[in-house]
Amino acid sequence: MPLEQFDSAAAYGFNLKLDGIEVPLVMEVNGLKAEVDKIQSKQQTADGKYIIRNLPGRNQAGELTITRGLTQSKTVTNWLKTVMDGDIKGARKNAEVGITDYKGETILRYTFENCWVKSVETGNLVAGDTKVLTEKFVIAFDTSKVE
Repeated sequence: MPLEQFDSAAAYGFNLKLDGIEVPLVMEVNGLKAEVDKIQSKQQTADGKYIIRNLPGRNQAGELTITRGLTQSKTVTNWLKTVMDGDIKGARKNAEVGITDYKGETILRYTFENCWVKSVETGNLVAGDTKVLTEKFVIAFDTSKVE
């Protein structure tokens, strides 16, 4: 059921999938964006009027930043190793971020094609800290769309 007129989606209602497999312990996703280039067409009309028209261009590539709780899983670091070893074809995956309503039903979906992990970063190590240790990784993608 869609959200009511005065309801908004909550920021905590989302999930991330890589090649159809849900990524666990995701805390934050940044960079949700679908964008196209702008082509500017400048024209002179027959009556001497100068016109500028903006036309849609090609889809833009981009990046997503994912923060999740650090576990013993080496999935992301192994993915980065595949990229560093030069196996770009083997490293490419498709990603999907679903934004959900209060019932957990998807109300908006971003899809990203030909993704590969660009970097992996472990959160700050602080003696005596009581925070969850995180793993942050950046994914580069070729195309995106919103459904």
